[in-house]
Amino acid sequence: VQLVESGGGLVQPGGSLRLSCAASGFTFSSYAMSWYRQAPGKEREYVAVIISTGGITNYADSVKGRFTISRDNAKNTVYLQMNSLKPEDTAVYYCRVHLRAIGEYWGQGTQVIVSS
Repeated sequence: VQLVESGGGLVQPGGSLRLSCAASGFTFSSYAMSWYRQAPGKEREYVAVIISTGGITNYADSVKGRFTISRDNAKNTVYLQMNSLKPEDTAVYYCRVHLRAIGEYWGQGTQVIVSS
């Protein structure tokens, strides 16, 4: 199993970024995928989840209305569109999958810095 995030970077407050997570080593279209983040000195926190078909999504209150999770099962990729970014969104962003009867896997993370 491999999860590889990309798309992070430095952005000004109010700006946008789109993160990608390319997955391999499992049947991507059968599993929900989620995004988490970890800010400096804080615990890792949940951001969003999307079910296997993409038909249902859920968001943390802190990002609701600003972030959109989506997936392309043909490309084995999950995305996180982040709009109206705030300095408090600064964190390392991780994608995660929990495989039934096996366990959870995490990517290496991609850094997002929101600063003027």
